[in-house]
Amino acid sequence: MSAPLLIGIAGGTGSGKSTFAEGLKKLFPNEITIISYDNYYKPQDHLSMDERIKTNYDCPDALDTDLLVKHLRVLQGGEAVSIPNYDFCIHTRTEKFTLIEPTPVIIVDGILTFHDERLREMFDIKIFADADADERILRRLRRDVTERGRDIDGVIKQYVNTVKIMHGIYVEPTKKYADIMINGGRNKTALDIVAARISRRLKEIN
Repeated sequence: MSAPLLIGIAGGTGSGKSTFAEGLKKLFPNEITIISYDNYYKPQDHLSMDERIKTNYDCPDALDTDLLVKHLRVLQGGEAVSIPNYDFCIHTRTEKFTLIEPTPVIIVDGILTFHDERLREMFDIKIFADADADERILRRLRRDVTERGRDIDGVIKQYVNTVKIMHGIYVEPTKKYADIMINGGRNKTALDIVAARISRRLKEIN
């Protein structure tokens, strides 16, 4: 099996990264695997719930990037990996793991996907999802309340105290590494461009 085409998607919270990744997977459902960088947040079992809530999840130190790099290299070698599952309701990893088999295309999405040089060098295509800050906070608010059991005041406080600040320090500067910039996750032109590249790669493999 040929080494998979690795696609990295970065961008701020609520910028449309996952939407764009899912859009590609709908076009190639059997050839694409999506790995969320969020699942590589470090375990926090040793902390109380209050301490977990106060953790800064928007800085590189919160993520186990070493493990993600290791897993991607294993997948490039044609072997499966078991990735951790992170539960945002309890702010730590669960005891369950997800088995990921190597597929022709692997997408990694996360706010800090381009921060680490080791990751950047692995990606064949680097995409940065950009969006207006007001749009991003509204999307995050909807997601965190409906999917992660958060309260509105807590989401707003976290955004103001850490998310917004860390975005300017760590996320926004990685725009310069992108091969493709998209405005939101439903950018059909960008979707068509990346889909064409994937199609060419699949033809090469076959």
